Amino acid sequence: MSADNLDGLEQRIRQRENMRNHPLHTAPIADVKINGNIPNTPLTASLISFLLGCVFSLGLFLFLVGGISSHWWATYQLGFFLAAWSAFHWGEFAVAAGWNLEKCSVDSFLLDNGSMYHIANGSAVVEYLITLYFKPEFKSHTWISFTGIIMVIVGQALRSIAMIHASTNFSHTVAYQKRAAHRLVTDGVYAWFRHPSYAGFYYWAVGTQLVLQNPFCFVFFICVLWRFFYYRTRAEESYLVKFFGEDYVNYRSRVRTWIPFVP
Repeated sequence: MSADNLDGLEQRIRQRENMRNHPLHTAPIADVKINGNIPNTPLTASLISFLLGCVFSLGLFLFLVGGISSHWWATYQLGFFLAAWSAFHWGEFAVAAGWNLEKCSVDSFLLDNGSMYHIANGSAVVEYLITLYFKPEFKSHTWISFTGIIMVIVGQALRSIAMIHASTNFSHTVAYQKRAAHRLVTDGVYAWFRHPSYAGFYYWAVGTQLVLQNPFCFVFFICVLWRFFYYRTRAEESYLVKFFGEDYVNYRSRVRTWIPFVP
């Protein structure tokens, strides 16, 4: 290899190393595992944001105009679901980028969230469309959808506020080791909810099924989410007890999760 080629190779290596300090680089500084199934680059992050924005705009339009009567599937309920779903995933990345940059990566969109998550949301849309096509009267209970809309908004707000308030103490994955800057957050929204981000997502997800008036997926979501959060909180709290000892034990004894049947 010639001297010019060697100089060029060394220059490219230095450029890649310098990218770690670039404000648009999405590689987390903290020791956070990246799944690697989605390219962890600013280009990918911007593309995902654009696509989520398109879905959000379409959904919000359908919701605001009350649906399009000439298209049987283009209802305000489906529009709200699409807007809520896309806003949730964009918001996860946005909050991480704004208040938890050291752990921010393309995985912060939570789109690589396991096959079960996508199967559940896909099943919700399928149930809604099939029922709407054959039995549209089953989707005509406006008060049920309105209740779901309120739950989605409140759940989203609760989760985002919790993530912002916890800042760098929040993680999308269970922390197995205590970092030097890790502190126990017990004020703000955490004074009322022991796991406010989990409670927020629980009510957000269940609320989406009320918006769509999906009886089968409503029950399915409740069962799956209960199982997930029950075992997730048990595992996470075992580590929190190790990290913070009696402080966390006392906190746990006085603050509830407010997730049904998750103590």
